[in-house]
Amino acid sequence: MPNFLPSADHPLASALTPRQIVAELDKYVVGQHQAKRAVAIALRNRLRRRCLPPDLAEDVTPKNILMIGPTGVGKTEIARRLARLAQAPFLKVEASRFTEVGYVGRDVESMIRDLVEIAAVMVRDERFAEVGLQADARAEERLLDLLLPPGTPAPGEDLAAQREPLSQTRERLRAQLREGRLDERTVELDVREQPAPMFQMVGGSSLEELGLNLRDMLPGMFQGRSRSHAMKVPDARVHLVEEEQQKLVDMESVSRTAVERVEQSGIIFLDEIDKIAGREGGQGPDVSREGVQRDILPIVEGTTVNTKHGMVRTDHILFIAAGAFHVSKPADLIPELQGRFPIRVELDPLGRDEFVRILREPRHALITQYAALLGTEGLDLQFTDDAIARIAELAAQVNERTENIGARRLHTMMEKLLDAISFEGPDLAGKSITIDAVYVDRALAEIVKNEDLSRYIL
Repeated sequence: MPNFLPSADHPLASALTPRQIVAELDKYVVGQHQAKRAVAIALRNRLRRRCLPPDLAEDVTPKNILMIGPTGVGKTEIARRLARLAQAPFLKVEASRFTEVGYVGRDVESMIRDLVEIAAVMVRDERFAEVGLQADARAEERLLDLLLPPGTPAPGEDLAAQREPLSQTRERLRAQLREGRLDERTVELDVREQPAPMFQMVGGSSLEELGLNLRDMLPGMFQGRSRSHAMKVPDARVHLVEEEQQKLVDMESVSRTAVERVEQSGIIFLDEIDKIAGREGGQGPDVSREGVQRDILPIVEGTTVNTKHGMVRTDHILFIAAGAFHVSKPADLIPELQGRFPIRVELDPLGRDEFVRILREPRHALITQYAALLGTEGLDLQFTDDAIARIAELAAQVNERTENIGARRLHTMMEKLLDAISFEGPDLAGKSITIDAVYVDRALAEIVKNEDLSRYIL
């Protein structure tokens, strides 16, 4: 089956280089340079592939990546930020949510269907933005028709003579509408209601597996009824704009573009892959784990999945798998699946120095977030350098003595630290509070020392 690649609208000269991609990721994720390099090269190779002749590009498959590292070190964030940089359809899914065919649970092909849905929404929103001005103009005309219904001329009355004053009145209404002077007016609008689901399929995907489209087979059952609703002018305008956008956009073209975008630039982040690793035993949960691996294998290798938007080939979707591998190890995956993730990257555990950087350096860092949240109450919140260092030190201690949850420990520490200030925030408007190391010790030190207490609170 030939594969026709889209033309390269963005040549390599104008695209981000691997070095620039790593620099962008550095704005949000601290450390993990090797992982950033791996995903940057993978993204750049996708752009390089688009510049190849179609017959050669068909044989150039993405080099899937396996990230190995403890929780909370940035695996998910790296993949998510990469997808935003590439403006590509991105889906994060936990491998543990799938079950082998025949067991109760979701089948592995549902990840492709979900990814296509995400791509369809992306393309639809882009098309809606393109026709936004035209849709708004048409919605305005329909709204004026509701505010000033065209009259019927009396017998013997000149139609042209009647239209002139109506036109003048309509233009006055248009000016008032644009100025917002009619926002309190109410209009009657016919709204098509979404029908309630009449049944539910176990697993949520059996209908697509059978290739059935009940909306096409029984259109009357799924259209819903139109009912008249009274709504304010601003709400009616929003609804009318949405209706006009639906009319102006070819949804079949949206589906075709979504499928093409998934096939050529889709990214799936397969988290917790270590939870399905295991080939020992041959009974109990190991049977289902290995079965899930064998079900995932053809998706990663390249197959065709039936979705409501069309048939989707998975040959060139980039898969980024991740797992902590505390109990199992990558070698416990079946050999065929191991071979489909040729690039392996080990992420470094985070310590005190990394926590200090996480609190300070990333764009929208934790300190910035909490200061901005309390700033909405009129409270000026400041953190001294020794306070940040102390928070990082205590977080590292708790991770060493209890479960190591990486940077997520900082969230629990910050919530406990600012618990009283957040509660009393509305009463502290106009004040300035500085958090120093003494305040941090007073709020957290005793809990950190008590190991049993820290297990439940931090």
